[in-house]
Formats: sequence, structure tokens, C-alpha cells
Amino acid sequence: MRIRKKPWAEAELENNSRVIQNGPTKKGKWASFFGNENPIYVEIGCGKGGFITKNAQAYPEINFIGIERQQSVIALAARKTDVELSNLALIWENAANLSDLFEVGEFQRLYLNFSDPWPKKRMYKRRLTYRGFLESYREIMGNHGEVFFKTDNRNLFEFSLNEFCADNWKLSNISLDLHQSDYEGNIMTEYEEKFSAQGMPIYRLEARYDK
Repeated sequence: MRIRKKPWAEAELENNSRVIQNGPTKKGKWASFFGNENPIYVEIGCGKGGFITKNAQAYPEINFIGIERQQSVIALAARKTDVELSNLALIWENAANLSDLFEVGEFQRLYLNFSDPWPKKRMYKRRLTYRGFLESYREIMGNHGEVFFKTDNRNLFEFSLNEFCADNWKLSNISLDLHQSDYEGNIMTEYEEKFSAQGMPIYRLEARYDK
């Protein structure tokens, strides 16, 4: 979907201290940016920032980084950012290659929420849970890592289950209807709120590996 450009977006990005416009300059320096050695959790495609901001509020002992490539969208996320949330950063970048943004082992968890399903079969390698991406996540997270994945698309979820298994990730907390399950502590994204209000099931899993 094409996002309409916001006339105020550029100024918001320039003036908001939580927004990093040149992510690679922070590679290997995220602990210094946050001023601590706390774990770092990353969301690819943070959208308007609801999910990552709520997490930062709920878990002050964790540092959160939201990555978004759309200028107007990341600007909207920045507007929601509480200045007191010193454990939150937003990056205006394309996250296709995380190794440009992070040193090996610099973050420990990756959130993939409602990623583009790329429904046409010939496009399957663009899906963020395709095994080629999973291998790259392993490389950048180092000896231990985890991916938390949510989607409203059943075909993408089934594809992702197969890809995680093929790449030898250990799966847990698999849900075919998250909001009807007994899972506790769920923080919703904007898309999730919309879809669940329409009665659509939300699919979720947690995937981990240890070298």
C-alpha cells in the first residue's frame, strides 16, 4: 500500500531524539546509545509504533528498537514516542540486511508482526520467515536468538511453520487463535486490534535456537 507523504514528517524525524536516520552509524554502539548493557529486542516493520512503544513502557529493563522504511509511518511512530522512554529507539531504514545495523550478538530477540505475506508463489523468497532470512537472523543474533511472529494470514503462518522447522528452530507457544488461547501478556499491534475486532483469528509462534 502506498503511504501518503506527511508534510511534517521530515521535521519530526530530524527533531525527535529517539529517531535514528542513519542506522549503520550505531552499529556496535547500541549499548552506548542506550547507556546500559540491557538486552535489546528489535521489531522489523514497526509501523506506527504502538507495539514497540507499549513494550518499552511495560519492560523498562529491556531496550527496544523499531525499524521502519516508510518515512511518513516512522514519523507517526515518533510522534507517539514518550520522551521519558529512554529504552526506545526508532530507525528509519530498510531492514533487509540487519548486519548493516547490528554487530553479531548485539540484539537477542526479533519481532515479526503482520509482515507482508507476499501471497504469489513466485514471491515466497521475499517473506521475512523464508529460510534464507531465518539463516541471516541466526548469523546476526549469534549463539542464542529468538523470533516472535504474529500474522492474520493462515497461509503465511503455515509456510512459516515449515520454514522454521526446516531451519531447525525450536517452536513453542504456537497458537492458531491467539485471543481465544490461554496465552498471557500479549501486547497488540494496530493491525492486530483491527483484525481481532473483525473476529479474525491471530496466529502466533515463538521460535528459538542455540548454537
